[in-house]
Parts: sequence; structure tokens; C-alpha cells
Amino acid sequence: MGQPQQPDGAEGGKQPLGIGMVGYAFMGAAHSQGWRTAGRVFDLPLRPVLAAVCGRDAAAVRAAADRHGWAAAETDWRALIARDDVDLVDICTPGDSHAEIALAALAAGKHVLCEKPLANSVAEAEEMARAAEAAQERGQLAMVGFNYRRVPATALARRMVAEGRIGTLRHVRVTYLQDWLVDPGFPLTWRLRRESAGSGSLGDLGAHIVDLAQFLAGEPLAGVSALTETFVRERPLPASATSGLSGAPTAGTGQVTVDDAALFTGRFASGALASFEATRYATGRKNALRIELNGERGSLAFDLERLNELYYHDGTEPGTHAGFRRILVTEPDHPYLEAWWPPGHGLGYEHTFAHQARDLVHAVAEGSRPEPSFADGLQVQRVLAAVEESAEKNSVYTPVAV
Repeated sequence: MGQPQQPDGAEGGKQPLGIGMVGYAFMGAAHSQGWRTAGRVFDLPLRPVLAAVCGRDAAAVRAAADRHGWAAAETDWRALIARDDVDLVDICTPGDSHAEIALAALAAGKHVLCEKPLANSVAEAEEMARAAEAAQERGQLAMVGFNYRRVPATALARRMVAEGRIGTLRHVRVTYLQDWLVDPGFPLTWRLRRESAGSGSLGDLGAHIVDLAQFLAGEPLAGVSALTETFVRERPLPASATSGLSGAPTAGTGQVTVDDAALFTGRFASGALASFEATRYATGRKNALRIELNGERGSLAFDLERLNELYYHDGTEPGTHAGFRRILVTEPDHPYLEAWWPPGHGLGYEHTFAHQARDLVHAVAEGSRPEPSFADGLQVQRVLAAVEESAEKNSVYTPVAV
């Protein structure tokens, strides 16, 4: 008789860490990949076990569970939280449910991983951060899923900034460009409704670049000035939302209640300046995130479309041979690379979620505050709210007559 199969990611003798995930679509698939992979690649102190996944559609969530390796499927997130085999609740739902699920999970004694942005409002984020602080004293941890911190090249950039390789920071530029809303016939999904998403490109893309800029700079933003715009204000309703009593699709449109693009400048606490651009209307750009940091002694530049590379200019070198150099971030002493492939064999987007899982498992085992914490998520939420407030004040303009 063969040996019984160990649970997903199992290693003999290690204490299991039961994972329960709410949501199973794009982010759910990415998080599933991370949890499924982390224990197979890294030597973790605990053994992640994919205990249960939750979604409202019983057939769809069961199919997702089978596809991604979850042992059980639930249709009520409260039932998932109540399961004895779930130690950590991973929230991959739209922003309007983050607070309710996270607060309930922390109250039930579970650790929490919550996708970004932390919440749909500062008030919700403040309540979540307070609950996380109280839970930390009981040994429960809460982390926000800003996965771009876990790209080896951005983690290396943070290390180089902290080591003083670019000196005092002067200026940061960040752009995050996508084009999936360029077609005005694209349907009115939850991401285009304020009550579900909180905001549009600002929360979807802007949250990432605000967190990444603050993470790499090692300091918070202290002020912003912003403009936002909604280019297509009505969109076709999805078929599921336009069905009549007969079940047949009916024509209809709905109002877009979030921003399509956000532009803002900012000032860090040190006085360094920053500029940000987040849009889902950059025709031809699919997932183009780029950040550049300029300091008194040098500069760093990262492009997500070349995510195994970091560009560095050492401003102390003689001008005769100075310039940006490409660092191929695949060496075993680069962040996260000790367990992966030989140098030169690049990683991809999905690996950031394995790194996220690795870091959180270590924090749980060590009882240390994970990063980014809910307090970090609250800081980002406050910046997003300040951007919206500034944009509202700057929204009235008079076109110049030609």
C-alpha cells in the first residue's frame, strides 16, 4: 500500500497553518498559486495548507477549489471563518467587503491577509487598523497584500536606498498605465462602481504606486495635489444585471461612479517631491508600472515589464564613463532568490504572491509584525482620500477660448 498523500505543500513534522480564502477570481487564483507554491520552494517554519475557499456560487467555487487545490469549498464567508481548520483568512474580494470580513476574522482569533486597498474609506481602514493592533497583542497578525513590494528588483531597490546608495532622496516619479477601459462598450463591472470599489484607477492602480513609492523611499507622503477624470460616464450593464423577468437580456446602461485616471503630485515628509499617474485609458499599455527615484548621489529605475531588472546610476562616478547600469536581479543573494533558479533564470508576476505567502508565514511563526501592516494600509488609504479631496477642489475649470 502506498503512503498517504500529504496535504498541499506539506513537509513532514511541520505544524500546519490552515488557509481559508474568500474570493476565487483573478486575485484568488494568484493567491492560490502563492500559497500552493511557497511551501514547496522555501523552507518555511509552518506548513501552509489550503483548507477552504469561499464564494457565493456553489458550482463555481467548487470548480475553483478543484482547479487550485483547495480541500473544501464554502458559500458563506462566516462559515469559512468558523472552521477549526482555518488559522488564517485571506481576503480577495471587492473593497466593500474587506472591513466586515477582516474584523470578523480578527474577532474569531484568525490571522488575516487582505488585498489592497485596505478598505473603501479612511473610517473603515481606521477601524481595521485598530482591530489589528488589538489582535497583535493576542498573537494574531494582519497584513495587506501589496505584492509589488515582493518583486526581487523592488526589494533590492529598497535595500539600496536604505544603504544610502542614492543619498538623500530628491524626487520620485511613478506611473501605472493600463488600457482595458479604452473601449466604451466594455461593461459596467464592480470596479466601475464606487459602492463596490471605493474608487477607480486611484484605488486599483494608485494604491499600488503610493505604497511602492513610500516603501522604496522609506518615508510617508505628507501632502498631495491632484486631478482626476472620468472619460466614459455611462457603460452597458452586464447581461446578469439587465435580465428581465423572463430571463432575456434587456438593453441598459449604468453610470460610472469612479475615476478613470488620476494625476497627482506629492511631497514626502523629508521634503522630497513626487509625481504619480494612474490610468486605465493608456491605449496600448497593459500593465505598465514604472518608478524612478532620484537622489543626491544616484538614481534607481524599475519597470514592471522588465521585472527581473533594476537600473542604477552612481552619480559619484566620473562623467566619462558614468551612466545607468542594468542589474539583472537573479543572483542567490538578491531578495527572495535564494530558493529559486540559477542566475539568469528570471521570475514572473506570480512569484510575488509566493514571496508574500513566505513573508507572512515567517511573521506568524515568529510573532513579528508583518509588512505592510494594516497601519501601512491605513496610511495609503489616507493618501488616496487626500487625492480625492484635492481633485474635487481642483475640478472646476474654464476652457481657454481660442
